[in-house]
Amino acid sequence: MYNSFDLIEKLYFVRTSGSKEELKAAKIIQKECAKFNVKAKLESFPVDAFEVEKYQLHFMEPDMDVPFVAVGMSGSTPDKGVEGELVYVTSPEDAMISDLKDKICLIANKMVDNKTYKILAQKKPAALILCTGDVYLDEKDVDLDPYKYRKRHQDLAYIPAVCIRMKDAEKLVEHLPKKAHVTLKQKQFKTDSHNVVAEIKGTDKADEIIVYTAHYDSVSYSKGAYDNATGSACILEMLGYYSEHKPKRTVRFVWCGSEEEGLLGSRAYVEKHKKQLDKIVLNINVDMLGVTLGKDIACVSANEDLVHYLQYLSKMEGFPMEVRQGVYSSDSTPFADAGVPALSFARLPAKGGAVIHSRKDVMDHLSADNYYKSCGFIETFSDHMIGSVCFPVPREIPDKVKEDLDYYNLRKERK
Repeated sequence: MYNSFDLIEKLYFVRTSGSKEELKAAKIIQKECAKFNVKAKLESFPVDAFEVEKYQLHFMEPDMDVPFVAVGMSGSTPDKGVEGELVYVTSPEDAMISDLKDKICLIANKMVDNKTYKILAQKKPAALILCTGDVYLDEKDVDLDPYKYRKRHQDLAYIPAVCIRMKDAEKLVEHLPKKAHVTLKQKQFKTDSHNVVAEIKGTDKADEIIVYTAHYDSVSYSKGAYDNATGSACILEMLGYYSEHKPKRTVRFVWCGSEEEGLLGSRAYVEKHKKQLDKIVLNINVDMLGVTLGKDIACVSANEDLVHYLQYLSKMEGFPMEVRQGVYSSDSTPFADAGVPALSFARLPAKGGAVIHSRKDVMDHLSADNYYKSCGFIETFSDHMIGSVCFPVPREIPDKVKEDLDYYNLRKERK
């Protein structure tokens, strides 16, 4: 073992997409690679950014105010703001039936689903009020996260939005003020995020490449120990191992930026290197390991034979693991979508155990012992793949997985 668990503590700070802190984390990883005499480079790619200049929210009849935050990349209102009837939109069906033009729509969700947002874009409300947290949590336990609209929202329409706590939304629905006033002025621009890329050449079949991925960014307020400093540390563990045990095939390591904004780093990597993708025989992604209460899983976006192989190997190694075929919402997905066989390893939390995407994602709920056990199994699996006489995973994406990719990427809608 290469003490890679130490990297988790070095990355133990908030590191959001395109921020100076994310760049700081990238340079930390770069320095860690250098300790193994492996040179890592930074590959930049553009991401959305915003700066809020003015924001206001007030309810009338009865007068009410609640804490709120502006939603980035949602556009701006006129300078004087917008005022309209407050309408609670409960579902896509409710949105379809209701007259929403010039209304202020309260939606009890933080990220509006694509089906609902399509309807909203057609109905042209004046503004949206979204919600985060749950009704059982006190104010101090719910961060008002200054997140931003995804590209799928922007492609449909810019509807100015603010976000409140779910507990306050419940109060609003109980009292239901007749009107709301929203003002939002923001600058929207591009900034840079970065992928960190390192490589160890193969000794024999160097033209066949296995790519390891893990994202190193976090969401706002979160130090991201579990999600995903652990995955970032794991692929550093693999780099350390193969720097000493020279691999038969080439191994490449990509620490992806801006995963939390919609897999932006891995999408950028696949796009930038699309002419080289035919040399990549497998993508091994790691997203969240080491949690004390949890179970290890693998999600395979490849031929079903690889599912069975992992099931057999886990039993042979005495390492319990749940394995399934499908699409995992992480950096393996853009590779699979580009035709590269891919899989994601994770140790998922038990219900009521550790949580992610909040300030609760801390070191306290991680186990170094569990982390190194998972790394050990990934290393064993990797050795079998990298050292095989003939690479055993066919370069094909099954129809079932292709369909799941279509749903995930919103090319199709589930009925």
